[in-house]
Amino acid sequence: MMSRSYTNLLDLASGNFPAMGQPREKKRLPRVMTVPGVISELDDDQANSVASDAPSSAIQDRIIIVANQLPVKAKRRPDNKGWSFSWDDDSLLLQLKDGLPEEMEVLYVGSLKVDVDRVEQDDVSQLLLDKFKCVPAFLPSDILTKFYHGFCKQHLWPLFHYMLPFSASHGGRFDRSLWEAYVAANKIFSQRVIEVINPEDDYVWIHDYHLMVLPTFLRRRFNRLRMGFFLHSPFPSSEIYRTLPVREEIMKALLNSDLIGFHTYDYARHFLSCCSRMLGLEYQSKRGYIGVEYYGRTIGIKIMPVGIHMGQIKSVLSLADKEWRVAELKQQFEGKTVLLGVDDMDVFKGIDLKLLAMEQMLKQHPKWQGRAVLVQIANPSRGRGKDLEDIQAEIQASCKRINETFGHTGYEPIVLIDRPVSLCERFAYYTIAECVVVTAVRDGMNLTPYEYIVGRQGVSESESSSESSGPKKSMLVVSEFIGCSPSLSGAIRVNPWNTESTAEAMNEAISMSDAEKQLRHEKHYRYVSSHDVAFWSRSFFQDLERTCKDHFRRICWGIGLSFGFRVVALDPNFRKLSIDHIVSVYLRSKNRAILLDYDGTVMPQTSHNKTPSAEVISIINALSGDTKNAVFVVSGRGRESLGKWFSPCKKLGIAAEHGFFMRWSANDEWELCGQNSEFGWKQIAEPVMKLYTESTDGSSIETKESALVWHHRDADPGFGSSQAKEMLDHLESVLANEPVAVKSGQFIVEVKPQGVSKGMVAEKIFTTMSEKGKQADFVLCIGDDRSDEEMFEIISNAISSGILSSSTSVFACTVGQKPSKARYYLDDPAEVLNMLEALAEASDPESFTDTESEGSL
Repeated sequence: MMSRSYTNLLDLASGNFPAMGQPREKKRLPRVMTVPGVISELDDDQANSVASDAPSSAIQDRIIIVANQLPVKAKRRPDNKGWSFSWDDDSLLLQLKDGLPEEMEVLYVGSLKVDVDRVEQDDVSQLLLDKFKCVPAFLPSDILTKFYHGFCKQHLWPLFHYMLPFSASHGGRFDRSLWEAYVAANKIFSQRVIEVINPEDDYVWIHDYHLMVLPTFLRRRFNRLRMGFFLHSPFPSSEIYRTLPVREEIMKALLNSDLIGFHTYDYARHFLSCCSRMLGLEYQSKRGYIGVEYYGRTIGIKIMPVGIHMGQIKSVLSLADKEWRVAELKQQFEGKTVLLGVDDMDVFKGIDLKLLAMEQMLKQHPKWQGRAVLVQIANPSRGRGKDLEDIQAEIQASCKRINETFGHTGYEPIVLIDRPVSLCERFAYYTIAECVVVTAVRDGMNLTPYEYIVGRQGVSESESSSESSGPKKSMLVVSEFIGCSPSLSGAIRVNPWNTESTAEAMNEAISMSDAEKQLRHEKHYRYVSSHDVAFWSRSFFQDLERTCKDHFRRICWGIGLSFGFRVVALDPNFRKLSIDHIVSVYLRSKNRAILLDYDGTVMPQTSHNKTPSAEVISIINALSGDTKNAVFVVSGRGRESLGKWFSPCKKLGIAAEHGFFMRWSANDEWELCGQNSEFGWKQIAEPVMKLYTESTDGSSIETKESALVWHHRDADPGFGSSQAKEMLDHLESVLANEPVAVKSGQFIVEVKPQGVSKGMVAEKIFTTMSEKGKQADFVLCIGDDRSDEEMFEIISNAISSGILSSSTSVFACTVGQKPSKARYYLDDPAEVLNMLEALAEASDPESFTDTESEGSL
């Protein structure tokens, strides 16, 4: 349910941003398509979703890559008349093209790093589309500031890196106007995508935390759009993420994607934990793929760390400028052992902790004084704020203190380079460094270790000089809190907060034998060179194709408002039950079987009073009083409560406890349908359940005549689920020789006699009717949960086995629009009662019998 603080998000989702005023209407980008196809003009104010049902004439697939910034560089012309653009070869968005199908066209949507005047925007848009296949999203300055420097950098970036806003001076309080700007910016990005998309043939790949609500805007327009999202930052644990006031809005928006990608299993695990704890969604793993079921759609979860671009790096390694700089650096650090750090100036990169560890190493191992040098390249910061200023001051102070303490003429243990460093110069430093040290306290991926490994490997032997053609070696000291750490098994992993252990790791790395360094380097290079950026993008796109393969086969429609919007996807044969149709078939039939679940079907799940109303009793009495009908309530409830509630319905059959107890009418005795009526197994199962109940707060045991049920709906979702799995194994082990079945369901673990299910009830009813010469020619079976699916499944088996005729009219109906083995649905118990009332009214009065007469078939 959406937070009450954000009830006007429908305004935001519709493009109304009261906090910032309405942006001036500007000219649309021309609908220029680079593949042939039929494009419908989309009015931005159109309320209804575009179902994308019209076939397209496109001859090839295309992918639209959407990110905060386009992979282009822009600069003003020398005459100040217009702009010149060039590709940004360092951009991941440009590099990932290498892994996509060769024939696939790539279109980019994003913002520019420069401010383009309004009067120039149309010309710039057309130029970028024609020359670079890029579609720029121009954000008004007030939205841009609040969107990027506000919500992204003040709220999402710190939170995703585990920094909570404990006070107004530390992190700041949640500012709703910043959230509105974030929504507004995502809305503008969506408009640019909508202007150029061909929804039947295009894939959309959205990148990073700046655009996490974009999937909802696009899904509202195109229900069947094939769309993936990749998060390049960490995803925090659920305890951290749940502090975000707009947590559900963002989660539900992400779930409008078809595939969601993360760098590591930890990040994916945290996301899945949020799905479970906040939305009650569980994931399933099947043949190596992880999926989350969400309103009939399966959202894929992709775990794949990004790699580096091998081609670009090899080009840099062969540059003459790099060789010249290497020679210069070797002369500068002659006789020294160089440790290298390459980080952005950021509060999460741990540069200050690295300096403290270097200081500690020089203290603990004096042999390195005068010999070991830490070169720290600090790239310019992309953020701003007091926290960053404090870190910069601390780094400067630490450098000064360490150099004054341990330095002397001709030797400085810390060399701080706080200026932009070219790729060529960076690789020159990699070449001369014995070890790279990464002590980030949180980082989504961090490709510095990958670059260093390839830099130390150098160019191929045929191209390398004789001096550098010997065995290659490298060493890494990396934080255990960065995304690349799990893939670097030969690195020394450290907790950067523990400066003593980091200092020891640095000493171990540079003291290690050359043979050991060589072995570790070779292992790392094999991985890094094979798992490059092309491998990553190819793997993601293949999974996106697989996840979306059934999109155009299923029936899809959108429901919900604002960020509660989602798409329901159902099998094309699944449709709403027509009351007129079922009544007409009902009137033509002579032997009818009507099987009704109780809770959630004729009685709303939310109702506290579970006693059937006078209306329900009247309808069921009318149906069961017709001699052409065999009417049964098939429920998991006990026979005592069901018998009492339906005592006025003398002709009604009841199957209690999922069919263990069954009677054909009020005048009949209860039959035991289980294979065994001995319950000695309860003395074994109950102590086990009590053990888990005592250790699982919020759990309880329900004792039935034929079964024991352990409930954990009110327990902690993660712990309750874990305990349920453990209990399932435990019970299956101790009850292996007992005639019982141990099953798990939604928030339950149940032990019940073997051979007891609603499906077996349905089969027994059909068989008995057939044996008495009254083979059913009309079957109505209605239920709302997993146990009722067994009834739906048995119907098709009964037809194939001859218990039911192939001409039998079957109406298997689930309650609610959700995936089911049933072919029909009704929305809620109110619609079920309306349908049953229509059948009762259609019954032939002459077919009614005295309700006091014998009721069995």
